[in-house]
Amino acid sequence: MAGFIVLIILLVFVIWILSSCIRIVPQAQALVIERLGAYTGTCSVGVHFLIPFVDRVAKRVTLKEQVVDFAPQPVITKDNVTMRIDTVVFFQITDPKLYAYGVENPIMAIENLSATTLRNVIGDLELDETLTSRETINTKMRASLDIATDPWGIKVNRVELKNIILPASIQDAMEKQMKADREKREAILRAEGEKQATILVAEGKKQSAILDAESEKQAAILRAEAEKERRIREAEGEAEAIMTVQKANADGIRFLKEAAPDAAVLQLKSLEAFAAAADGQATKIIIPSDIQSVAGLTKSITEIIKEV
Repeated sequence: MAGFIVLIILLVFVIWILSSCIRIVPQAQALVIERLGAYTGTCSVGVHFLIPFVDRVAKRVTLKEQVVDFAPQPVITKDNVTMRIDTVVFFQITDPKLYAYGVENPIMAIENLSATTLRNVIGDLELDETLTSRETINTKMRASLDIATDPWGIKVNRVELKNIILPASIQDAMEKQMKADREKREAILRAEGEKQATILVAEGKKQSAILDAESEKQAAILRAEAEKERRIREAEGEAEAIMTVQKANADGIRFLKEAAPDAAVLQLKSLEAFAAAADGQATKIIIPSDIQSVAGLTKSITEIIKEV
């Protein structure tokens, strides 16, 4: 019975030794192997056999990209403004051996290196540049950290400024400045709107004046044309009246000529003309000698009529 128990113990011991000699490395991991305290190699993905009591796994390394969020660090800008900035570093282990033996605490080393690099970069920038140049700061920090961590078997892929914490006084001043800028832009926009409205009103008045002038011009032209037409019609009427009078005179003369009047008739017509002339406003009338004889003839004719 005792021999059976010893056999079982030996069997368990052998199984433990064999299990400790076999190492299965999963994807995206690596094992740093030491033999009697000295580095012998790195086990990548797959099954690996170690020598019992001689080889040991010194460090298990993750090859996936890792993200480390560091606490906010106080920094001072070029114009002596103190602020706090927290950074996020994305890194990946490229050499497990250097990572295992390059530095005692790689994460702490990256944090301290990130803080000092951040202070150096921000120290060359003013406050406004710091707030508007995040991409530039990220690029400079990534380049500096990548160079510094290369001997540790670490590659820094990206650095991001997660948050910039400003002092309360600076935040109040910035808020007041932004409010003033918004009010200024609002005033400018309002002034531009009023200017455009004034211009449009002036243009409208100008167009209205032009239209009024055109209307007045057209009205004047129409009035002139109407006056011209009236005068033409009056002239035509007067011409027709003159033509009618002249035609009547011509007809009278023609009729008189056709009647072949004797001298006595002609003298009577002259007497009628004299009477018409005497009926006017003239103060002095010169009577021709022929008219006197006609007057005598008239008297004689009157007397003969009475006797009859």
